[in-house]
Amino acid sequence: MNDNINTHSYIEKFSLSPISSLFFAVAFLAIGYGMILTYVGVYLKDLGLNDAIIGLINASFFLGAIGSSIFSQKIISSVGHIRSFATFASLMVISFLIQALFFNEYLWAFLRFVSGFAFYALLIIIESWLNEKSSQTHRGKILAIYTIIFYLATALGQLFLNIKGDTTYIIFILGSVLILFSVLFISMTKIKEPILKPFEKYSFPKLFSVVPLALVSCFVGGFLVGGFFTMIPIYLIQKYSSIEMVSLFMACTIIGGLISQWPIGLLSDKYGRRKLIAINGFYIAIVSLLFIVSFSYENMIYLLGILLGLSIFSIYPLALARANDVVDENKDIVEISRALLFTYGLGSFIAPILLGFGLYYYSEFIFVVFAILGVFLGFYSLSKKRIADDHMSVFVNIPVASGSTVVEMDPRQDLDYKKELDDRQ
Repeated sequence: MNDNINTHSYIEKFSLSPISSLFFAVAFLAIGYGMILTYVGVYLKDLGLNDAIIGLINASFFLGAIGSSIFSQKIISSVGHIRSFATFASLMVISFLIQALFFNEYLWAFLRFVSGFAFYALLIIIESWLNEKSSQTHRGKILAIYTIIFYLATALGQLFLNIKGDTTYIIFILGSVLILFSVLFISMTKIKEPILKPFEKYSFPKLFSVVPLALVSCFVGGFLVGGFFTMIPIYLIQKYSSIEMVSLFMACTIIGGLISQWPIGLLSDKYGRRKLIAINGFYIAIVSLLFIVSFSYENMIYLLGILLGLSIFSIYPLALARANDVVDENKDIVEISRALLFTYGLGSFIAPILLGFGLYYYSEFIFVVFAILGVFLGFYSLSKKRIADDHMSVFVNIPVASGSTVVEMDPRQDLDYKKELDDRQ
């Protein structure tokens, strides 16, 4: 009886209202993130730059993201979350406005690096706050809400590309306004500032020996998602010369990614990550080949976008689930998960560079590479050992872009959660 009273009291004390400001902030950030990330490549193509240069400029954004995962947490810990959020948001706004005013390849590459560093630092701040306010009971629910908001907001950002007028000024100014809106919500929050763990150096050869499939899947997943956001818009604008089509295609693909999260999770819990990763790989190869043979059918492109989204956004959470299945409780799964996220960012960084150079010589190069990676991932996954059902964790949805602290929100990191799962099994 007393336990029931205590539980009921605890539930009454927990409320989503203090966290609502964080959800609003991440929604505005994601709209701006999705809109600018897609628009930059299209705009640079309109200026007449070759695809290799565009790829290098776009890669700078993800290089900033990698740098943020290493250095931003020390900055945040030293000056505090609210002041850090205002600082990094200001850096994003400054980079957007300078991009609207001036164009120079080297300047833009630097500004994309700054915005990537700042954006992922902002995600780290929001995610660490969400983790601070998440009990073990509600952590999975909060992460699911965070994932839904991020996908929907990123998809919504694509539709802003249809704005008429001098889009260069409008898009970058609108992006700045959205970032400033997120500052409004954060500056009024009363949530306690959590303590951030410092970045740990990883031994990737050692990590590969522990979770090889998870590591390879993270790299491939990052490559596919990074290539999708940075280089596929360029491919589409070359083929169809329509920004409206680009925006609708990108939105359809992202919505496809959101739709896939829960079915993929249920199937992977039932049949195992190895099999689902393999199926995803072969499926990506088939869809990529369909892009090559069906590009002349405009209406078919939107359907193919949804089909592509169903797969590429599922690889990273499947990889994390595989790592949780393999790693025992004596190892620090949080640090391993951060290493996997770092690998995911590395794949996102390499994608625009490689695809940009290839696209310069062959218009279908993107989907040739996607198909090759899909086939490789499929066979590589099948070559690995299956995990016994009683050793499997539970699939958890992860946003399409996340900071290095999102792994701490993963309910699978809690020992009590693992014990509860073992009791169920």
